[in-house]
Formats: sequence, C-alpha cells, structure tokens
Amino acid sequence: MDRAPTFDGVMRGNLPVFEFPALRAAGVDVFVTGRRGGVSTGPYDSLNLGTHVGDDVAAVQENRSRVARAIGVSSDRLVFVHQVHGVDVVDARDVNVDTAADAIYLTESTLAVAIMVADCVPVVMANPVTRELVVVHAGWRGLAAGVLAAAVATLSGPSSSWWAGIGPSISGASYQVGPEVARAFAHIPGAVREDVGDRSLVDLHAVTAFQLAQCGLESSRIVLSPMHTDGGDTFFSDRHQRPCGRFALVARWP
Repeated sequence: MDRAPTFDGVMRGNLPVFEFPALRAAGVDVFVTGRRGGVSTGPYDSLNLGTHVGDDVAAVQENRSRVARAIGVSSDRLVFVHQVHGVDVVDARDVNVDTAADAIYLTESTLAVAIMVADCVPVVMANPVTRELVVVHAGWRGLAAGVLAAAVATLSGPSSSWWAGIGPSISGASYQVGPEVARAFAHIPGAVREDVGDRSLVDLHAVTAFQLAQCGLESSRIVLSPMHTDGGDTFFSDRHQRPCGRFALVARWP
C-alpha cells in the first residue's frame, strides 16, 4: 500500500512551495518556500528571504511580499525576527525591527510568522484546539541548548493535541561536524555516526524528532520532510555555497 505523502510541492498563486498535508488537514496553514519564484539574482537566485546575507534589500522585500501574499496576509503582517542561534521565544504581537529570537509564538489570526534557514532545521508546532502555534529555527546550537523545549513550553492543552512539522535541513549524510557537536547529541539513538579522523556525521532530523518526542509529542503527530538542503538546488544551503540566500517555514491560523 502506498504511504500518504508527508510533504507536497504545490503552487500558492504563482509561488511554488511545499506543504505538510497532515498539518493542513489539522487546520494549520503552513508551508516551506524553496529557491524559486523570486526576483533575486546571483547566489541569491531567486526567492531569498534574508536581509542579512548581502542581497539587494529591494529584491528581498519583493520576495517577502510574494510570500506574504501566498500565506494570505499583507507584507506588514508577515513577522520575521533576527535569529541568533539561541533559545528565546517571542510572541508575534511583540516583535519589532530589533527583536532577536529563534522561535515565534502565534495566536493572532491576522498575522503570519516566518523562520529562516539554509541547512538548519525549520520546525512548526501547533495545537489546533487552542489555535496556538510556534515556529522554531533549530540549528545545532539551539538544539543543544533546548530551543525546542522552550518553544513547546509556550503551548497549552494536552500534548496529545499537538502537531509538529520538521522541514528540510542538511542531511545526516552531509553534515560533518567536530567532536564538540558530536558530543552534544551522542546520547540520541541514530543521531551520530563516526566519519573520518575526529569528524562525525550528525542527523539533525533525528535529533529534532527525538527531542520533540522527549517534550511529549506523539510520534504519529510529528511529520518529517523527506527532503534535504544538500546541493543547494531546491533549497538554499550555506554548506554548499557562501554567500547564499535563506528559505523559510511560514505559518498562520486561517
């Protein structure tokens, strides 16, 4: 029997994006952007959403406007933050131009939130019963420091009603790290494999899924993208090319 897809490529107007069918069915409006559909050029070709990577600011603003239209809000209602590889969670209603955080909590239906990545793990967690969601930028430093637990702590209600979507990141076959990173995740089954010399390979998807389960989410409600950023073709990859753009996980309550 064919397995139901966990991650679908679809069109939102003229913008190609990727959705989690299970989260859509649960009532969460969430998608992940790819590289295509924008106006940026060069290494930022074409839907770069990061203002901090050297791209033309006007091009980034146009790209963000296209994403805002695709999620169904005006561009001034699409919330971004300055991501710093930490564990701080901020309410979307409190974000200003100087806000630094790595997770954004949302209940307000007139807003949408976006978290940017280019090899790190983009995560969304949602409780459709209470209409709460939180999006998370989960790099290795944030995962080691507990950013997912901090984000989960913002959700109310029983954990049996929570959903999570784990978006594309660098794969476990490509993410070569040093001893410091490997030690941080050595206790997680299947997360770390020895490579050459003192190098190891770390599977950030495995780390994320394990930590979400440790936080109380049911495995059947943790939806994992089968896609990765390796090669930088479909999604921007900082490991593959520097400088490069940033793609995003974008979410709201319809």
